[in-house]
Amino acid sequence: MLYLEHLNLVVQDIPSTLNFYQAAFPHWQVRGGGEALWYGKPRNWLHFGDEYQYLTFNDDGVGANRDLSGHQVGLAHFAFVTSNLSTLIERLAKAGFEIAKDGADSVHRNNVYFVDPSGYEVEFVEYLTDIPKERNCYDE
Repeated sequence: MLYLEHLNLVVQDIPSTLNFYQAAFPHWQVRGGGEALWYGKPRNWLHFGDEYQYLTFNDDGVGANRDLSGHQVGLAHFAFVTSNLSTLIERLAKAGFEIAKDGADSVHRNNVYFVDPSGYEVEFVEYLTDIPKERNCYDE
């Protein structure tokens, strides 16, 4: 078996980043954190998730994230599946975050994109079917 355990993100500010992800994942918690040196530069780090998956935040980032409307090499976005997209959107709105981009029209899923405080684009998708062929339909 193979599955994604964690994403390791370099961020500008851990508390503001944590605020975004706590609104999105209220059932997750801070698993641990600390200080470390990364190639001679000090940084704080924090693991946020559950027993099986988590996000790592490291606060030693400098500069801006890649231009999401550009064509630079780098991370375009990552996505999470939710069972209730409207509730997730409400939680993020209450925390001060707005939808950055609507998803494509589909009869089989609803999705939206947010940009977190460090400039990472995060997609949230709610599938309206359990049939993989419909979930993964590319010709709508």
